[in-house]
Amino acid sequence: MKTFLGAKIHGIRVTEKHVTYNGSVAVDRSLLEVVGIEAYEQVHVVNLTNGQRWITYVLPSDDAGIFALNGGGARLGEVGDVCVLMAFDLLEEYAPAFVLHLNERNEIERQYYYGGPPDANT
Repeated sequence: MKTFLGAKIHGIRVTEKHVTYNGSVAVDRSLLEVVGIEAYEQVHVVNLTNGQRWITYVLPSDDAGIFALNGGGARLGEVGDVCVLMAFDLLEEYAPAFVLHLNERNEIERQYYYGGPPDANT
């Protein structure tokens, strides 16, 4: 078994941060459903604005467009920072990963599969 990228949300912008929270990142539930990341699933966060990287888990939020850094992760970014959120799968061989690119309001701008058929790259 190998660890492969399974889902990615690229360009998600930090909308809130809460240092006193117990941890995790809160993400708009509708984005998670589209990309296939589940509640409490482990994710890697890369802050493209400052280069910070960390591993945490996801909490779905009913707030449209939210991406909140909680707990210690809140010290790794600022509101407005542009990030990448990635989930990984343990598989015997690679399966195409679903990718979302978001605009500045954390709305889906583009979606496609890495390594998928050309007609799946929309």
